[in-house]
Amino acid sequence: MKLNILIGSVCIGAMVGLSPASRASATDRTVVQSHEGSNHETIAIFVPSLSNPFFVAEEKFAAAEATKLGYGTMVASHDGNAYTQMNLIKTAIAVHVAAIVLDNAGADVSITAVTAATEAGIPVFLIDREINAKGIAKAQLVSNNFEGAQLEATEFAKLMGYTGSYVELTGMSSDTNAKVRAQGVASVLEHFSGMKMVGNQTAEWSQSEGFRVTQTLLQAHPNIKGLIADNDTMALGAEAALLAAHRPEVIVVGFDGSPDIVRSIRKGQIKADVLQPVATFSKEAVIEANRYLKTGSTGEPEKKQLDCILITPANVGEYADWSMKAGS
Repeated sequence: MKLNILIGSVCIGAMVGLSPASRASATDRTVVQSHEGSNHETIAIFVPSLSNPFFVAEEKFAAAEATKLGYGTMVASHDGNAYTQMNLIKTAIAVHVAAIVLDNAGADVSITAVTAATEAGIPVFLIDREINAKGIAKAQLVSNNFEGAQLEATEFAKLMGYTGSYVELTGMSSDTNAKVRAQGVASVLEHFSGMKMVGNQTAEWSQSEGFRVTQTLLQAHPNIKGLIADNDTMALGAEAALLAAHRPEVIVVGFDGSPDIVRSIRKGQIKADVLQPVATFSKEAVIEANRYLKTGSTGEPEKKQLDCILITPANVGEYADWSMKAGS
């Protein structure tokens, strides 16, 4: 099944057979691909961006599980834009998808879109980000961002020797996860009087912004000892800026669990990271969707928080494809 769909004012042909890496590097992939499954029902998978490895992983794990269960998939990116997200939901309704797995564009602005799908009889299963409403989506499966940020901050403080100046790169101000992670970090680091935060600035979850903002912060605070980034793309941008400034000794930690960060930890550059259970919640959303479609119930609570795992040089060998081996 191949779709050519009008999204906004741009007609984009859905493409079959592209790898996640190829899709991620494409300039405009609002609708990326559509595959027909053995049962001729389709699960739509909508994520914020296919240029961020974390969201590519969401799509990969969710699509693989849907295919395993016999569903077709329609994959698209709303790029964090509520208008684009609504158009995608309208398209999903128009083509009669069976269910939608959604990493949404915002806790408040996405309520209308989720409501529209639900009222059209299409169940929605949220991953990664909650919305500020209950009883509309059939599931809201997210990482325990506050606890994960506390893990990150505790390890960061230990690496800093509980002393010295540092800066923090935060996510998009409109993103609930950004606020929760910043609160989790603060809840730990505020207890160490020997540590001083001299800069706190958003880098919009972006690697290029992480690079630019870190350069700016370095100019203002050239003697920082550490940098804590609230996601991996910002951490990678910060690492690049620090290496360009010949400051490889600055302690950097991140949050997501991307393969790029793991490679950096193995090289002894970035010092620690927090792995989100992206493989688990992406698959679980599809499993719950399948159960709901067959029985009328997920059999699970609507909201579930999944634990994160700290990755350090001591356990990085247990990492593989966005997961840790059991018992690590």
